[in-house]
Amino acid sequence: MAPNTQAIKFPGASGALLSARLDAPAESPLAYALFAHCFTCSKESKAATVISAALAERGVAVLRFDFTGLGGSEGEFANTNFSSNVADLVAAADHLRKSYRAPEIMIGHSLGGTAVLAAAPDVPECTAVATIGSPFDPGHVLGLIGDSTQAVERDGEAQVQIGGRAFRIKKQFLEDVRGHKVAEIVARMGKALMVMHSPRDTIVDIHNATKIFMAAKHPKSFVSLDPADHLLSEREDALYAGRVLAAWAERYLQMRPQDLPAAPPGKVLVRETREGKFTNQVIVGRHLIRADEPLAAGGLDSGPSPYDLLCAALGACTAMTLRSYADLKGIPLERVSVELAHEKIHAIDCAECETKEGKIDRIERLIGLEGALDPAQRQRLLEIADKCPVHRTLHSEVVITTRLAD
Repeated sequence: MAPNTQAIKFPGASGALLSARLDAPAESPLAYALFAHCFTCSKESKAATVISAALAERGVAVLRFDFTGLGGSEGEFANTNFSSNVADLVAAADHLRKSYRAPEIMIGHSLGGTAVLAAAPDVPECTAVATIGSPFDPGHVLGLIGDSTQAVERDGEAQVQIGGRAFRIKKQFLEDVRGHKVAEIVARMGKALMVMHSPRDTIVDIHNATKIFMAAKHPKSFVSLDPADHLLSEREDALYAGRVLAAWAERYLQMRPQDLPAAPPGKVLVRETREGKFTNQVIVGRHLIRADEPLAAGGLDSGPSPYDLLCAALGACTAMTLRSYADLKGIPLERVSVELAHEKIHAIDCAECETKEGKIDRIERLIGLEGALDPAQRQRLLEIADKCPVHRTLHSEVVITTRLAD
């Protein structure tokens, strides 16, 4: 299900009204984020749209907006520069602070990421910053303008081609980007940082990511977006970036206890999110898992299916049981992997089954054992796999009592 998207406008740093969209989850947001689009792009870019939706799916509302003079925003692009973009970001954060809640996450794509690095110190509530394919130096954008910079220098302004579109650039824009250095800002930013970049980016070389990462202090993380291009043109690449970003950001969000449901000790709580027909939160202690059905079954494919979770329980229990046994017996088992598949089969096709009518559940379990194991040890570990507690539960009589909550 798509997020609840609201079109809004707010005054930018120059007073021009900026066009924005607020992508919100179905329930009350756990936090707010601010997204800055790439140079000369808009809030409707694929990266902005898909990443915002992925964050909304995880409970984070995202404000994405057009910088002054771009997209649906007022103002003249020729009068803008890197400094005005930074100021627009601070104005957007101020709008969120006054109308909703200040952003705890700031995300920027390409030059938008560089602007986010520069603006983040002026948004004290922000605890996490992420850049996607961003240049380390704002002056990198001059390479996109190419030889047209000479015309701008000579005449004071000129029309240039950027990404196949015509824009009017003034000399003040060149002077502004040349005067900005973000290294010192990044070093003293004091916020968690994630640098996301594709090694195949032909617009902004990945060495920029290295420079941003090295300039920052911990906590900092790097995620490779291979094989994505600079614009994250493939939806799968943008979706991957959004989901990884959402999972990373949760650690740094100041979520209030009442924002998240709590499962009683020793119990598992499953609750619909109402984002999609089958989307559920599974809360186990401090752990949060999503459950869903695939797209073909009418779900959003935002998490594993119930049978996937069942197979995961059996696989995890199998690996844990083998690890415990191997360590106890001194068996040189280096690693266990368990591959499982569930299907419904006709009982008549199962020679070893007592049931001969209708269909039965069949789980195929393929166990991989790494290490210098002799045949006897491998055979013994195979036998021990059947002693996994979850395996035994599935083969024993299970009583499930059901009642309505008060």
